[in-house]
Amino acid sequence: MAEHLFRTEYGKLIAAIVRIFGATHIQLAEDMVQETMISAISHWSVDGVPDNPGGWLMQVARRKVLNELKRDKMRQRHDWEQATIQYSEQDVSDVFLEGEIEDNQLRMIFTCCHPDLNVEAQIVLTLKTLCGFGVKEVANALLTTESTINKRLYRAKKSIRESNASFDIPQGIALKSRLETVCLTLYLLFNEGYNSSTSDTIIQKDLCLEAIRLTKLLVDRFEENKKVCALLSLMCFHTARFDARIDNKGAIVLFEDQDRKAWNKELIAVGMQYLKRSIHDKELSAYHIEANIAAEHCMAANFEATNWQHIHDLYTLLAKFKPNAIIQLNLAIINSKLEGIESSLEMLEQLAEHDELRNYHLLPASQGIFCMKLGRYEQAISYLDHAKSLGPSPTESKFISEKILESQQALGQDSRQ
Repeated sequence: MAEHLFRTEYGKLIAAIVRIFGATHIQLAEDMVQETMISAISHWSVDGVPDNPGGWLMQVARRKVLNELKRDKMRQRHDWEQATIQYSEQDVSDVFLEGEIEDNQLRMIFTCCHPDLNVEAQIVLTLKTLCGFGVKEVANALLTTESTINKRLYRAKKSIRESNASFDIPQGIALKSRLETVCLTLYLLFNEGYNSSTSDTIIQKDLCLEAIRLTKLLVDRFEENKKVCALLSLMCFHTARFDARIDNKGAIVLFEDQDRKAWNKELIAVGMQYLKRSIHDKELSAYHIEANIAAEHCMAANFEATNWQHIHDLYTLLAKFKPNAIIQLNLAIINSKLEGIESSLEMLEQLAEHDELRNYHLLPASQGIFCMKLGRYEQAISYLDHAKSLGPSPTESKFISEKILESQQALGQDSRQ
C-alpha cells in the first residue's frame, strides 16, 4: 500500500504544493510531502483510509509547509495570503478535481524542464521531484552514478530556486524546446516502470500507467506534435505485453517464451491507432522507430515468424537518431537471428569494453543466455555470475540465479554421461 500511495500521489502533491507556494520552495515541498506520506501510513493504519485520501494528503501537506515557513521565517506576505485565502480547508479537495490535477502535473513537468537548466538537469529534477524516483533509479535510468545525480539535482534546485521559474506553459519556440525534454522524461519514467531497476517486481505498473496518463495529456494538449503520438503508441504496445512478461509466481518470462494469447489485443489496437496518427511525411523521430519495432513484434503470429531483418533495419535506423550503447546492445542480440549466436557473442564481447555498458548487467546476462544455448555452461556461469554481481533488481537477480542453477545441473548431467 505504501509504495502504491507514494507512486500515485507523490507527484500530484508536489505539483499542487509548488503551485501554491511557488517554485522557490520545491525542496521544502518535497520534504513536507515525504513527511505527509509517513504521517498517512501511521494514521491510516490505525484509523483507516479516509473517504478522500487525496484531500487528506493535500490538507496535511499544506499545513506542514505553512508551519515550516512560519518557523523558519521564510514566508512572504503574498505566499501566505495565497495559501490561506485561495486554498482554505473547506475547499482543499477541489485541488484534486481531475482537471486540476492534470493541469498541475502538466505545469510542474514543464517547470522542471525550464530552459535555464541544461537538459540533463531538467530530466533529473523531473524524475526525482515529480515522479518520486529514488536517486538510484534516476542513476540507472540515465546510466550514470548516484553521486553524479546528486550533484545535478543540487545544481538544478539551486538554479530554479534562484530564478523563481514561472508555471506558465510556454508557447511557440519555447514550447517546442521544452516538449522534447518532457517527452524524454516520460519515456524514462515508463522504462523504469516497464523494467524496474530497484523494485521486488520487474514491472511497476503504477509508473507505466502514470507515464501513459501524462503522455495522453500531452497528446490531447499538443495534437499537432506527431512525436507525442508515436511515444504514446510505443507505451501502449509495451503495456499490452505486461501479463505475459511474468509467470504466476512473479518470475521473468523471456520474450521468446511469452504466451502471446496473454497479450492485450485491445491495447495493441489502440497503439496501432496512435501509430497511424503519428505518421507524417516530414517528421520522423526515435519514438516513431521504436513504436514500429514494437508494432512489428505485436503483429508477428509467433516468435519464429518475426521479421527479424526488418527489426534489424529499424534498429540500424534508430542508432542514427539515438546513438547509444543500449541500441548497439539490442542490435548485437538481434544479429543472432540473422547471422547466428556466435556472431552476436563476438559483438557483445566488443561492447563489453564500452564505458556505458561496463556495469550494465544485461550485457553479461545476454552473453550467459547465449552460451547456454550453445551448451557452453561453464562459460555461461561465469557471465551470469558477473551479471549478478552488478546489482540487478531482485527479480532479475532471481532469474539469473535460476539460469546459473540450470547451467550447473546441465554440467552435472554432462559429467555423468
